Amino acid sequence: MSDTICALSTAVGGAIGVIRVSGDKSLSIVAHLLRSKKTGKEPDIEGRKLIRFYGDFYSPQGMLIDDVVANFFYAPHSYTGEDSVEISCHGSSYILHQAIVALIDAGCRQAEPGEYTKRAYLNGKMDLSQAEAVADLIAATNKMTHQVALGQLRGHITNELSKMRDQLLKLNSLLQLELDFSDHEELEFADRSELLSLSQALSDRINHLAASFETGRAIKDGVAVAIVGKTNVGKSTLLNRLLKEDRAIVSDIHGTTRDVIEDTTTINGILFRFIDTAGLRKTSDEIERLGIERTYKKLSEASIVLWMLDATPSEEECQKMIEKTEKKKLIRVFNKIDLHQQASASPTQGSFSDVYVSAKYGTNIESLEQMLCKAAGIPEITENDVIITSARHYEALRRASASITRVIDGLTSGLSSDLISEDLHICLEQLGEITGGEITPQETLNNIFSHFCIGK
Repeated sequence: MSDTICALSTAVGGAIGVIRVSGDKSLSIVAHLLRSKKTGKEPDIEGRKLIRFYGDFYSPQGMLIDDVVANFFYAPHSYTGEDSVEISCHGSSYILHQAIVALIDAGCRQAEPGEYTKRAYLNGKMDLSQAEAVADLIAATNKMTHQVALGQLRGHITNELSKMRDQLLKLNSLLQLELDFSDHEELEFADRSELLSLSQALSDRINHLAASFETGRAIKDGVAVAIVGKTNVGKSTLLNRLLKEDRAIVSDIHGTTRDVIEDTTTINGILFRFIDTAGLRKTSDEIERLGIERTYKKLSEASIVLWMLDATPSEEECQKMIEKTEKKKLIRVFNKIDLHQQASASPTQGSFSDVYVSAKYGTNIESLEQMLCKAAGIPEITENDVIITSARHYEALRRASASITRVIDGLTSGLSSDLISEDLHICLEQLGEITGGEITPQETLNNIFSHFCIGK
């Protein structure tokens, strides 16, 4: 934290490149390398009033590198909360490299991955959940991932957890008062029925947030869709059609796809992760057999299964597929639409959604895409919805749920206040892990004074 760091903040190859410098010595280091085009003097940073400076940028050895615009940010009014400078220069890879070398020679250190955001968190500019949202926002590939990451960066999760934290502190404060004044039997600070009601409401909210992780994971990582079927039914052709590129090799030779192929695409704003698998058949080829084994493994990971067919399957085949894909959305994709008629009704037909396509010519692919979006089951997300996308957040919520459940059980069974209070404190710590906050006894004490007047 005491080092002054520098790094390129934009991709190489654009018209303009931006280098970010942050740390206690950032202002003086950058000012020492700048010269006014009119006077040839360094910029005046005394008084910390300089906001923008246009001039020549030199190396410490006196070599002119480029003419630049430097924007000065004074602590705490910067991204990191430290003194910072952003240098905009031409996007040449040579210029950017020389500028970084000049800054390092002048006393900077190359920043480590994520160090600017890490410093922003350590300096109180954002909490951990917001820091994680920065990476998600940068990686956003569609409207949904952008919307969820932006909401998290704007503090939607933080605000939600803050409300629950206040409720937990209130519960804990009431129980602490019972303990502090336990020798005054005539005083009643905590109505157990009220505490139970508050605890149950908190439990419901924690579980609701945890349950949103399934949706959040699908939004962030993509809805996993496995394309399965016998050899040479058109699985790879369908994958290429859905991805709109030749991702998989297509051939009339049986067993062409011997390994799992994965790729993603966005359909109607939803990210799908398609998995093209080896054709299911009996084979003596060791490599193909290993590919089929991976097919069954990937089948277990998918939430939607596209069963590719070029003929009406038997009742026995349908029953086997239902057993292998329990609790998954099943879509029967009848390929080569011109070669067969619609399947007749059967006892198992209600377990499937059917669609008839031509993967080769793209016939009815839009209908299949609509069925995929419906099967994904992702609800419409509004600007203020709180969706959990991080496994770390989910694990913390799951542990918090177990703690608040113990609180409810303790209140129901008449457990002593000190034991219930301990579980409440654990729940506070577990929720605090999400934002990186820390609950201290002093906070509980402050909360007691803010809600009650002990002297009266």
